[in-house]
Amino acid sequence: MPLPAQAPLDILGLTRAGFEAAAGLGAGRSRALGALYKEAFATGRFGPESAGISAEAAASLASRFRVGLLKPLRVVEEEGPLGVTAKALLELGDGETVECVRIPVASGDAATLCLSTQVGCRMGCAFCETGKRGLSRDLRAAEIVAELVTARVLLGWNIRNLVFMGMGEPLDNFEELAAALAVLLDPAGAAFSQERVTVCTVGLPEGIARLKALGLKRLNLSVSLNAPDDGIRSALMPANRGAGLDRLAEALAAYPQRRNFALAVNYCLIPGRNDGPGAAEGVAAFLAKAAPPGRALVNLIPYNPGSEPLGPAPTEAEVEAFEARLRALGVQVKLRAPRGRGLMAACGQLGGAEGGGE
Repeated sequence: MPLPAQAPLDILGLTRAGFEAAAGLGAGRSRALGALYKEAFATGRFGPESAGISAEAAASLASRFRVGLLKPLRVVEEEGPLGVTAKALLELGDGETVECVRIPVASGDAATLCLSTQVGCRMGCAFCETGKRGLSRDLRAAEIVAELVTARVLLGWNIRNLVFMGMGEPLDNFEELAAALAVLLDPAGAAFSQERVTVCTVGLPEGIARLKALGLKRLNLSVSLNAPDDGIRSALMPANRGAGLDRLAEALAAYPQRRNFALAVNYCLIPGRNDGPGAAEGVAAFLAKAAPPGRALVNLIPYNPGSEPLGPAPTEAEVEAFEARLRALGVQVKLRAPRGRGLMAACGQLGGAEGGGE
């Protein structure tokens, strides 16, 4: 009885070395294979018939590999002071959907792409629309990378930076995240530098240790803190119950692999929940354990109410007051201007019913 035909491998989940090894055409075809690999990331197409190889070899490659672009179902945009924020709803091969977001930066038309790593999320953060869905499944490495290639090729987005801050917890899908990073950082394909890639996590100590073990010394790390103590944090972020702030601080303190590493700490300011007396002091105390002096930056993010709001968004005065309290304690702070709130594309708003994620 003949064996069933193997499904084609998705090039977007392979490094160039992995692609060449799977192709099995020998070292003499390396230049042609390298050109095909680069073309797949630049154009979203795979055309071995034009690679200057034999018809037999081209047919073999065509049957064994594919480029798995995602299907854009909807794109919504919002104009802001820095440019257009856009959210794309993308359909995966099995009909599941994820969202990615184009975030404008201060100069030119280049932007940051906010990538998803899971369909839904099992972290259950109280302020997050994605967490309300629960976890449907992990994304495969090729699907994660396909968000970028789809955004560039089909949506025409000029992407300069990548941040893993979309749907899902990246470190909860570690093996596929690591594989996607290897592809995205491969100079023969997507060719991102580590400095332009940030992994954002709710703070899973074991996952942070595994990320360090990859040896990507210039990869950026961002942690969502969102609370000054374990009691408040466990109520807002159930994942904290399994570890606690002391273990998280220890893992973060052990992470830096270069002298000039700076830890990004996201703090979603929720009036009446995490801005009370002692909150600023709790944040400062955590930073003192998690990073060397002057090597942490707090991104202060106004809460974005979703479908089941915990309360109103903070006023400008409330945000400025909390910022002043942090600065008085010597904490470096950057105010994160709300972008995409009207699209349900801001922090904590991806994957809700309004966004079409279900």
